[in-house]
Amino acid sequence: MIPLLRVIQWLPHVVMTALMIVAMVDMLVGVFLRYVMTWVSATFDLPSVRFFWVEEIGEYSLAWLTFIGAAIGIRRGTHFAVHILTDRLPPAVRRGVKVGHHVLLIGFGLLLAVYGWQVSELNSQSYSPALDLNLRWLYLASVVGGVLTVIYSAAGVRDAWRGGA
Repeated sequence: MIPLLRVIQWLPHVVMTALMIVAMVDMLVGVFLRYVMTWVSATFDLPSVRFFWVEEIGEYSLAWLTFIGAAIGIRRGTHFAVHILTDRLPPAVRRGVKVGHHVLLIGFGLLLAVYGWQVSELNSQSYSPALDLNLRWLYLASVVGGVLTVIYSAAGVRDAWRGGA
């Protein structure tokens, strides 16, 4: 059971790393196609290279990176916090603020997941123009981000209640 929990714990980090690599390679390919291959095809009177798919890959990658990264930031305690104020509070008040903070984030994550699901259902019949991918996959990023936000915020409530960092 513990190895499965470790896989689940590190899966968002692995997905983030893969998405960052995809986004960087996508940008490099886009620059190469736009500036080098366009010049080559214009200079040698060759058919133009279609590279509209580059923008869609970047859009999908950025959406997933944003939502998963925000949830990871919540778990690490580097997101949605103003430490300069909370560090000056007494320990009991600080714990209450942390618990309240994570409870509000649980509510936000639930809203994000529910409304993200509704938007993904509304767009389930639409497809992207260049890659012909179902737009549901784009909007499911908000659902995954919302679910991860709820899970990580619930862990934050548990840690704050126990007095952990």
